[in-house]
Amino acid sequence: MQKSFKMLNIKCGGCANTIKESLKDEFGEVDVDLMQEPRVVTLEIKDEEAELNFRKKMRSLGYPMEDEDLGTFAKSGLKAKSFISCAIGKIN
Repeated sequence: MQKSFKMLNIKCGGCANTIKESLKDEFGEVDVDLMQEPRVVTLEIKDEEAELNFRKKMRSLGYPMEDEDLGTFAKSGLKAKSFISCAIGKIN
C-alpha cells in the first residue's frame, strides 16, 4: 500500500537523492515532495515491520518523522546527520 510520511530536515534535491538511493532496494520507487513543508516521502509499505524499518532507515540518515517526539540533543544530532546525507546526495 502506498503511504506518505511527513519528514523533517529534508532540504533539497541532494537530500531527496540520498533518500531515494538508500531506500530503493528495500522499498522500490520512492517519491520525495520538495514542494511541501514539512517534506512528504511516499513509498510502498507492505506491513508494520516495513514501516518500522523505514522509520529506522530515515533516522539513520538524519530525517526523522514529524510525529516523533525528539529532545533538543536528538534534534541536533539528526540535523547534523542530515547535512552529511544531503552532501552525499549532491555528490552522487
